[in-house]
Amino acid sequence: MQETGIERLVKRIDALLDHVEALLPPVPAPPAWNASSAFRWRRRNGRGQLQAVAHPHAIRLDNLRGIDTQKQAIEANTRQFVARRPANNVLLTGARGTGKSSLVKALLNRFAREGLRLLEVDKNDLVDLPDIAELITERPERFIVFCDDLSFEANEAGYKALKAVLDGSVAAAPENLLVYATSNRRHLMPEFMQENLDYRHAGGEIHPSETSEEKISLSERFGLWVSFHPFDQDHYLDIAGHWLGEFGCRLSPAARAEALRWALARGSRSGRVAWQFARDWAGRQGAGRKRASGARARRR
Repeated sequence: MQETGIERLVKRIDALLDHVEALLPPVPAPPAWNASSAFRWRRRNGRGQLQAVAHPHAIRLDNLRGIDTQKQAIEANTRQFVARRPANNVLLTGARGTGKSSLVKALLNRFAREGLRLLEVDKNDLVDLPDIAELITERPERFIVFCDDLSFEANEAGYKALKAVLDGSVAAAPENLLVYATSNRRHLMPEFMQENLDYRHAGGEIHPSETSEEKISLSERFGLWVSFHPFDQDHYLDIAGHWLGEFGCRLSPAARAEALRWALARGSRSGRVAWQFARDWAGRQGAGRKRASGARARRR
């Protein structure tokens, strides 16, 4: 029987679809959940997937000094989350090098055996948060989406996606997922002098502009705000002494003087600067490898 025009067209379409399908990237394999306690969201060939981190950061909570109040607040919130009790999304803001990111990594080290998992997501990939949530919804573990050094410019796609996941989508966020973000900006977006001039006065009350309201609307979706402040000299030297001890050295008078010069040269007395000084000093003193308790480039 001779083929009709429609049958020939259908065959050509089927052949075309087969050709297109062969060109598409393969569907990513399911995450290797047993391979690690930390994962990164990566996009390849237009598809995103969770990749296991072979060597998660080994920093411990007791390595973080000078931020006891912040540690207590975030550790308590994380403990509630791991115990399947109500807990909040967390925004860690403040001075650079004061331990914001290290604190999140230390929480993973503290609670990994109790089922905590860390999912690092870059700002540019926040639009994929719904896909990530779908991957972990039925999992028994507790997941923290970690967004490090987060800030937005106006109209970025990730800004709206993060707002929706935190609070504002028709779909509820998974019960086993929280977002912990660090930023040097309290409201995650740049703030300009003109915005202060746009405030209105009505009946003795001050009303912020719509622009200011929009910027605040994201940060206030984080239930727990934790602020970090610059260290004074005593705190800086305490941190430097701690890390020197991790390298098998001590804060001798010579090391103390050099630590102060090191901070002065960098214009900062942060925990990160103290850690960097300790590495340099220990290396120049021939102190050798760090103790096991100070494994893999831990810093504040």
